[in-house]
Amino acid sequence: MELQNSVKEALNALYHHPDDVFRMEADRWLQNFQRTIDAWQVADNLLHDATSNLETLIFCSQTLRSKVQRDFEELPSEAFRPLRSSLNTLLKKFHRGPPKVRTQISIAVAALAVQVPPEDWGDGGIVNWLNDEMTSHPEYIPGFLELLTVLPEEVFNYKIAARPERRRQFENELTSQIEIALNILTACLKISELKEQVLEAFSSWIRLRHGIPGSVLACHPLVYTALSSLNSETLSEAVVNVISELIHYTTAGNSGGIPVQMPLIQVIVPQVMSLKKQLRDSSKDEEDVKAIARLFADMGDSYVELIASGSDESMMIVNALLEVASHPEYDIASMTFNFWHNLQHILTKRDSYTSFGNEVSIEVERSRRLQVFHSAYESLVSLVSFRVKYPQDYQTLSVEDLKEFKQTRYAVMDVLIDAASVLGGDATLRILYMKLYEAQTCLGNGHNQWHPAEAALFCIRAISNYVSTVEAEVMPKIMSLLLEPPHEPQLLQTVCLTIGAYSKWLDASSDGFPLLSSVIKVLLSGMSKSEDSAAAAAVAFRHICDDCRRKLCGYFDELFSIYHSAVIEGGGFKVSAEDSLHMVEAFSMVITELPADQAKLALEKLCLPVVTPLQEIISHGPEVLEKKPARELTVHIDRLAYIFRYVNHSEAVADAIQRLWPILKAIFDIRAWDMQTMESLCRACKYAVRTSGRFMGTTIGDMLEEIQGLFQQHHQPCFLYLSSEVIKIFGSDPSCAYYLKILIEALFNCTTCLLTNIKDFTARPDIADDCFLLASRCIRYCPQVFIPSTVFPSLVDCSMIGITVQHREASNSILTFLSDVFDLAKSTTGEQYLTIRDSVIIPRGVTITRILVASLTGALPSSRLETVTYALVALTRAYGASALEWARGSVSLIPSTAVTEGERVNFCQALAAAASGIDVNTLMAPIEELSDVCRRNRTVQEIVQGALRPLELNLVTVS
Repeated sequence: MELQNSVKEALNALYHHPDDVFRMEADRWLQNFQRTIDAWQVADNLLHDATSNLETLIFCSQTLRSKVQRDFEELPSEAFRPLRSSLNTLLKKFHRGPPKVRTQISIAVAALAVQVPPEDWGDGGIVNWLNDEMTSHPEYIPGFLELLTVLPEEVFNYKIAARPERRRQFENELTSQIEIALNILTACLKISELKEQVLEAFSSWIRLRHGIPGSVLACHPLVYTALSSLNSETLSEAVVNVISELIHYTTAGNSGGIPVQMPLIQVIVPQVMSLKKQLRDSSKDEEDVKAIARLFADMGDSYVELIASGSDESMMIVNALLEVASHPEYDIASMTFNFWHNLQHILTKRDSYTSFGNEVSIEVERSRRLQVFHSAYESLVSLVSFRVKYPQDYQTLSVEDLKEFKQTRYAVMDVLIDAASVLGGDATLRILYMKLYEAQTCLGNGHNQWHPAEAALFCIRAISNYVSTVEAEVMPKIMSLLLEPPHEPQLLQTVCLTIGAYSKWLDASSDGFPLLSSVIKVLLSGMSKSEDSAAAAAVAFRHICDDCRRKLCGYFDELFSIYHSAVIEGGGFKVSAEDSLHMVEAFSMVITELPADQAKLALEKLCLPVVTPLQEIISHGPEVLEKKPARELTVHIDRLAYIFRYVNHSEAVADAIQRLWPILKAIFDIRAWDMQTMESLCRACKYAVRTSGRFMGTTIGDMLEEIQGLFQQHHQPCFLYLSSEVIKIFGSDPSCAYYLKILIEALFNCTTCLLTNIKDFTARPDIADDCFLLASRCIRYCPQVFIPSTVFPSLVDCSMIGITVQHREASNSILTFLSDVFDLAKSTTGEQYLTIRDSVIIPRGVTITRILVASLTGALPSSRLETVTYALVALTRAYGASALEWARGSVSLIPSTAVTEGERVNFCQALAAAASGIDVNTLMAPIEELSDVCRRNRTVQEIVQGALRPLELNLVTVS
């Protein structure tokens, strides 16, 4: 009674106390209460208590439902019958509501059925038990109907802490009892006020997707009731749900497939097609129209392969889907977008035609189908293109509405790409050009309506990759229209993006540089107009310099003033620092086309406006450099990184980095404490190393010496990833072995001192991530330096401490490192170091295996299952029988209350099969099952982790 009163008081505080602190405290207390064993009895008592208010009933029904789902194993086996009896009484008590309470009780009963064998319910399992109850107590049918609805849904509810084997048994039980369930529902149809509830339950059972032949369903009273209800004045959600589920059912793999279900399809399709005229009926409620559109979309998605044959019957469905696509409401029209994409995929991909035999037959059939659907996709282009038009009041749209509008534009872009794939880019362009021509005419007549022109250009840009570079009918006309820069910033932005999208066409154009010169003038206008148009112009500039670099490289000096204005303060352009990187990339790609001697001079010129501000800051002394905001440095360093990345002249970049090293070193020395600046600087050095390679000469030695010393003082993780790049480039060079050995020993010795327990890994996951990425690089590129070194054993020990760190990237890097160690024999040079590796791994094998099994069974999130499994399989393949013995020893630590002997055996057999070389993907089921079983609820997970103790490296098991 005391606990019951405490629950009531806490609920009262949660819902009614004016103080947030009290409400939060009450919420915390109630959550903790729900985890206790007392929650069973208290929740049950309060649900039976006639004085409990609605808040108490809802809370207690949720508590009881979650206890049955997650904590049923807390109860002794003899508790099942009284629990079932109590839940049955509650189901009867709340058969008329409140609905929320009745639903929770129904789910609790269904969850109970998942967890216990069918014989506990008497002969025939829960469905027969339910049938008997409904027959004996017809007055409680509404409550029992809800239970019948949720029963099949709980098959797929993984919140229920049932073993995978028991879950499969439950699915089979329900499948075998579908006929009884449908008979119950058919009998309930006689009670007219229960029709909606009956149909909802029917759709729930269809969702099980198990093989009732189409010939049986086609004449079933439940199907007849649903189909005949389609012509009612108002469409109910239950009716639409049933028809939708039936459509999906007819194509489900385990329903027997389309041939078996054809009788049902032949009943459904005409009934749904009869609704087509209602799509345009202005008197219909919008929700009804949406429901009808959903059914047409479901038919399209489910029967797309049949429709792709291009038969007369299938074209009737296509025309209906065009009708849906033409609906003014985007939410309705967009229901068809998935269909158009899937149909396009089938029509254009060769795999769809392999049954037609030889290449000639395939091409004939492909051409026929594309021709059949040509007019449909032409119509589709016109039907969707207007939806990208900016609304008149777009400047007043909320952030959320603007985001939604942009998503609409991207969705339409995808549909236009689908259409271009079927029609061809040039044919699609001709349709869209007419839209642009009409919009330009409107714009030229003084209407000042820029929105249609912008929409047409957006669509033209969307299909740019599908338009041929030699298109000569409408592209010249479009380009001539684009060369007159508009005043409206939004339109100018789209003009710039469209120019950039057709950079390959510009390169192929016979007009050469004069046309490019005119195009660049438009982009300069964009850079001067607004920040948005400047960003678009910078992107377009990058595309043009990428694709037209051969034409532009001869005019580098003339173009340089544009670059200079884009990267200096007060240059006159509205290009942001971030967007200026597009300009840096653009000019770097042009330099790449220059001969080596010219490239060197051009690179110096490109670096000058970037380096000058840094030199200016450094010239004022260390104090000024130290106090500068990081952004005032990184804006220039990031530009250098782009130059080093995109100027593809190794010697020229090597020469530049050698010349600029004193500046970079000054920043390294003074700002080593500043993570943001160091990350930017290391990124620049990384690209310099990557591009220059072996041409770096003495600079690489200076760089390594710098980061080696600074890492030991400041522990910046970016020094580790810069070292990774160095290892990748120079790891196999024998002349560098001595320097690399000193580097990795210094870095790893420092890192292993920083990461001595799991708390260290949790506090600095970035260091752990980059450390083990570097270690993996060492295994791949310089095992001859790394494996024999003194740091290898200590790094393996360090990895064992950190495997269970919850940070995803850090954990993955550690697991990948261990997998690379286990897979050493796979590398070309690694085999000769197996003896050294084995001397490190074998003494630690028992512990590594135990930690990996613990990670698999709950120490790490289930999303890491694949990575952990690969590491465990790699260990097993490397060490065979020894590893299998380690694995058996690990799983034997798990108490039998958590894992059965059969589950242990299946897991070990899967590992044994993996050790013999069988593809791991075929063995995942037993491994996943052990993981699921050990995670099925909090209590079991704690028992398993308490037994495996992954954080104790020196665990001694007592037999």
